[in-house]
Amino acid sequence: MSFISVDAASDFSYQNLPYGVFSTSDNPRHRIGVAIGDQILDLSVIRSLFVGPVMSKHQDAFDQSTLNAFMALGYEAWNEARRTLQKLLSASERTLRDNVSLRSRAFVHQSAAMMHLPADVGDYTDFYSSRDHATNVGIMFRGKENALLPNW
Repeated sequence: MSFISVDAASDFSYQNLPYGVFSTSDNPRHRIGVAIGDQILDLSVIRSLFVGPVMSKHQDAFDQSTLNAFMALGYEAWNEARRTLQKLLSASERTLRDNVSLRSRAFVHQSAAMMHLPADVGDYTDFYSSRDHATNVGIMFRGKENALLPNW
């Protein structure tokens, strides 16, 4: 349970803390955040609170303008960061809950945020992402009359 009030219909519960990149009109710098309820927790503001064995060495990952550096750290770092976030947001943890100054700097209302592409995409492979793509590939291999297989 979190000290942040979250509507039961919200997609951004204490159990589901999605990462994203956002900015605000008063702070246009792109920064990493986690959604909870109708709020965004700015991880650049609280990066020093990630003190586990992995993230203590990589706090700067949360001061980037994309998630690339954090994603590159791998599962152990992701898992540790998730545990840290859930601890910091829990109703029983005082660090954020009782520090009004830190909370006022760390939380942004989602309605005040502009979301951005969360990662720099260097390269990608498109595996049948659309019907048109699958049809074109099917025509190359099976001809126009049998372009899409029934299981597509």
